[in-house]
Amino acid sequence: MASLRKASAYSKRKVTPYTRTSKKRQKSFIKMVPAQKIVKFTMGSGKLFKEGKLQHVLTIISTEKVQIRHNAFEACRQYINKQLYKELNDQYLFRVIPFPHHIQRENKMITGAGADRMQTGMQLSYGKAAGKAAIIKKDGRIFVIATANAKASMHARNVIKQVKPKLPCKIKILSEDLSKAKKVVEKKPANPKKDDSRKQEPKKE
Repeated sequence: MASLRKASAYSKRKVTPYTRTSKKRQKSFIKMVPAQKIVKFTMGSGKLFKEGKLQHVLTIISTEKVQIRHNAFEACRQYINKQLYKELNDQYLFRVIPFPHHIQRENKMITGAGADRMQTGMQLSYGKAAGKAAIIKKDGRIFVIATANAKASMHARNVIKQVKPKLPCKIKILSEDLSKAKKVVEKKPANPKKDDSRKQEPKKE
């Protein structure tokens, strides 16, 4: 079984996006593209969110520039979605925001007796495609969770704290109550209408 290289080898390295793939072989720099591991990007009830019934929104952002691999996204997605469905029973919306476009490379090294005769070391060490990752900028969004009330929002916040070790970066949770934002907009005073009821005085000749 092939071993997965640890995330610290990639996560906080300065990197140039390596993304050029094409159906035309002549225009494709990357011949072999790893399979996408993220099964779904939107879960829960999008219909309830459009109807305005999910007013409490949590946004998870990264506080640093980082690469997050697709297997880390999938591990977080499965756990968060399972816990939210178990507690809230489809009364939520959960979205994975980034899409892993960047293709990571690895120069695989052979270990064991006689390995030095079989490989060339660092000669032509550009590497082969090994996995996919999303390059997240500082304050970039990772997940968005919308719930119906404050109690459900607190449960979602606790679930997010449980998946922190699965992510290779420090995160911040931003909360927003859409119902309060709407009330503020409604309370804005309207422009006072001019009082045209007064009769105009006749001009003196």
